[in-house]
Amino acid sequence: MSGQPQEYKFSDILAHPEIRERWEKVRKFFFLRESTYDMSNRCNIRCEGCYYYTGEKQFAEEVGDETAWRQLLESEKNRGITFVVLAGAEPSLVPNLCQVCYDVIPWGAIATNGLIPIPKEIDYRIHISIWGNDKTSKAIRKAPNMLTKQVANYQNDPRAVFVYTFTPTNIEEAREVTRFLADHDQQITFNMFSSPVGYQGELRHSPESLKQTREVMHELLSNYPETVLFSPYNIVAHTDSKALHDLFSCSYPRLNSSTAVGLGRSFRQYRTDLQWDREASCCVPDTACDDCRHYAAGSAVVTARMYRHATDPTTFSAWLDYVDTYLAVWVRGYTKGKNLCDTFITPPSNTQ
Repeated sequence: MSGQPQEYKFSDILAHPEIRERWEKVRKFFFLRESTYDMSNRCNIRCEGCYYYTGEKQFAEEVGDETAWRQLLESEKNRGITFVVLAGAEPSLVPNLCQVCYDVIPWGAIATNGLIPIPKEIDYRIHISIWGNDKTSKAIRKAPNMLTKQVANYQNDPRAVFVYTFTPTNIEEAREVTRFLADHDQQITFNMFSSPVGYQGELRHSPESLKQTREVMHELLSNYPETVLFSPYNIVAHTDSKALHDLFSCSYPRLNSSTAVGLGRSFRQYRTDLQWDREASCCVPDTACDDCRHYAAGSAVVTARMYRHATDPTTFSAWLDYVDTYLAVWVRGYTKGKNLCDTFITPPSNTQ
């Protein structure tokens, strides 16, 4: 019947050469199975709205025994974990434990504030958090000259990617920070402040700040294509009025009761005492699920919805761009390609 949308088979979508090429590129990494590990309950700074110092995990005993960590990582490897995310309060305070993790599972990433260099022998991707320019960082993170120090610590370090967290108060500063990083041959990706449980401070996003953030992200992606690791679909997914769970249904155990497949079966979030709680396990524990637009969450939640996006060439291209961005941000040595879809598409419905 005329006027009806065309229905595509997956083979029809892959008949487009550039889509097939990108599909073959990203599917080689479908073997990655992640879990996350809080390496330390200490930090050398204290940021407003820090998710780590919310909830029970901050009170877990810090186990510093290398043998215990090696045994944990060996057991993780044996149960199929191939990718580790080292976080906590501040993992750079325990480089010896990070080294143990790398020795056992060589695929991974470390989330750090970047003020203490992580030894180059630990060849994980290094995510360096930025919450604005130096003036804002001093106000919110109580650390002076923070961006200057971060860049100095990781200049010419191919492990490094800077993660700019958009809040309602620092949107305009993203231009200044991105230009500074471009001038220093660094790469940047974008994150959204996602409120910890119970947080009602000024960093929580509003409809107006989400709209403004979307516009600035798009501007920076257009103006700095070699510096910004992002795609139009990343922008859509993380600045929508709906949080990630409402858009895509979160795959992490905290909101996913299934233990049959995927993250519900494999993912664990270990605390500093080497214990984990399924009821609290997600990539950013103690974040309010109804406000979660976090880049780390999206890396799994959006990418897990392949079949929902395999409806037509444009929608699948947008999803491939998201996966390509995720891999470039998280996987050491992976190079992001040119975005295939340069328009904003509407995320497929949860019912699809």
